[in-house]
Amino acid sequence: MPRSRTVLIAFLVVTAANLLANALGGDLVFRLTKPLLMPLLAAYLWRASAERAARPDRLLLAGLAFATGGDIALMIDGTGWFLAGMACFLGTHLCYLAAFTRHGAATALRRAPLVAVPLGYAVLTVAALTWMWAGLTDVGLAAPVAGYALALAAMASTATTQGWRVGLGAALFLGSDLLIAAGVAGVAQPPGAPVLVMATYAAGQALIVLGRAGTPTGALVTPAAAPAVP
Repeated sequence: MPRSRTVLIAFLVVTAANLLANALGGDLVFRLTKPLLMPLLAAYLWRASAERAARPDRLLLAGLAFATGGDIALMIDGTGWFLAGMACFLGTHLCYLAAFTRHGAATALRRAPLVAVPLGYAVLTVAALTWMWAGLTDVGLAAPVAGYALALAAMASTATTQGWRVGLGAALFLGSDLLIAAGVAGVAQPPGAPVLVMATYAAGQALIVLGRAGTPTGALVTPAAAPAVP
């Protein structure tokens, strides 16, 4: 069995343990497993690239490093730690945005049918912020969340040019963050929201890494390469 597959299985096992602990209230297991998720994905990306005799995408690795910092910060209570976590994840989105743009996203988004994707994400972002604005204002997070949402929407838009796995992964990542923001704003808290947040986040990040792991770092992806539209 390739080492990359072994690492991927480890990621799946740790993710399952994290979700189960989240659902059952196992705080210790949750706190031990959450910081391991993104490093395991980074290890998978490194090994999968090595097995293809290729260099891993350094921007993607940097994004996963920022996400690890964000995961740790969000485990600590307090507005300051929430903002620190948001700043780390902003770094993740900017790294991904740069990686996807470097691989032809800007050109692809100017062509049909992908030209409609940024508009769709813009409408979704404005609608979500309008819905949550009063609640976010009450907790003093309206402006930071709005700036973060713009970067997230830009990342998700460019991700749709990178194949269906990356596009779907970015959409799940966006959905996870939307659930977090809705809870912070106090406008919605669906049953099992913490588990759903982690499940969509882990699945989204995994799909982004799996989608990019099979693409050479110098390759450009065009609309003909089976893009995913949210």
